[in-house]
Amino acid sequence: MEKNSNAKISVREKIGYGFGDFACNLVYASISSYLLFFYTDVFGLASSAAAFMFFIVRIIDAVMDPIVGMIVDKTNTKYGKFRPFLLYGAIPFAVLAILCYSTPQLSQGGKILYAYATYIALSVCYTFVNVPYGALTSAMTQDQHESVSITTYRTFLANIGGVIVAFFVPLLANQFSKTMSLSKSWQLTMIIIATIGGVLLLICFGTTKERVQVPASHTKIKFSDIFEQFKVNRPLVILSIFFFVIYGVKSVVNSTGIYYVTYYVGRPELVKWYSGIGTLPALFVIPFIPWLSRKLTKKQLMTLSIATDIIGMVGLFVFPSNWITAIFISRGIAAVGNGMISAFMWALIPETVEYGEWKTNKRLGGMIYAVIGFFFKCGNALGGMIPGLVLSMSGYVAKQAQTPTALNGILIATAVIPICLYIIAIVCMRFYNLDKETYARISQELQERNALELAKERV
Repeated sequence: MEKNSNAKISVREKIGYGFGDFACNLVYASISSYLLFFYTDVFGLASSAAAFMFFIVRIIDAVMDPIVGMIVDKTNTKYGKFRPFLLYGAIPFAVLAILCYSTPQLSQGGKILYAYATYIALSVCYTFVNVPYGALTSAMTQDQHESVSITTYRTFLANIGGVIVAFFVPLLANQFSKTMSLSKSWQLTMIIIATIGGVLLLICFGTTKERVQVPASHTKIKFSDIFEQFKVNRPLVILSIFFFVIYGVKSVVNSTGIYYVTYYVGRPELVKWYSGIGTLPALFVIPFIPWLSRKLTKKQLMTLSIATDIIGMVGLFVFPSNWITAIFISRGIAAVGNGMISAFMWALIPETVEYGEWKTNKRLGGMIYAVIGFFFKCGNALGGMIPGLVLSMSGYVAKQAQTPTALNGILIATAVIPICLYIIAIVCMRFYNLDKETYARISQELQERNALELAKERV
């Protein structure tokens, strides 16, 4: 039976697909939000050493993305091109996440080597899961509205994962620490989180389908084809820069939240609530993204989303540390904007895949997602390093009252740096030239052209 690339996707399949990002975000959010804190305050690394390691590991991770993308695009199995990576990557993904949050009895040098080894291994495994998972969207449908809908389910469930991590990780770690050591409590917490993630990846594999068919000649690719894409695929170039900036912001915000509440606000017991409010409001906004995408242009929607996040960041900066309610309202406003950004930006990637195929007759689904991954992980690397450097430069010392200079450093890393990066993101999206009408025309032309080539191949 011929697969219909414009068929309506069932709610069951959309939820199943969303479980994949639910799983990825359980681990990703745990790493982004708590690993720096775990390394400095539990594992026992100096903040400068941890910051440098974050930068090195994330650069290695980013370099792996194009390599993994090439492997994905050359894969062809009975399960499809992208889904097999979910099947075979689920268990290693869970095991490595647990090892990252384990504290072996080693010397300081041994601990640093262990941290590098486990963090690099998890990052590479994450790439082998997340790149094909992201590219799977472009293989499920060529309908723009269905792509936005699928991405909405994905982002909603990813945010569910974020809420669980934000609230339950510190809650469980604190609860378990009452009956065991702090290091063991963090390890047990990650055993629970990672196991759930592994199971969800397997469900994602079992419930999704790859429908989009392309001529065989479009899948004969080489690594150098990605450089041609950067010459002719302007939407890909703009989106790559945008992802770099946005994920730099995300990494900074995720890493600094626990320091902001623990030391600047002085209420460590509120960390789980602050983290939860940083994710929860998005759950109420994300379902409206498909409607907003019909009413607003892409540039308007992105500008509105970023401006909302900036308003929340300004609140975090200007309100005194004892204005708890105002701080939490500001955190919620920023979360609304961030949720809108996340829900829509991923829906733009299939467009760049289609545009690239239209321009070059080469469909680089895996490699394009890998390129996007390379840029957002470079953003992660920079964003992950910045808080540690700011903390080190401002005189931060773990587990004690901070100096005014250190508190000011925490405040700058929490709000000022993200606002500056967001302004760059707004300017960047002004150059995105693939509007709704242009994309609809290109997609129609591509489908007609491919249908003719497929018909010739069958003769």
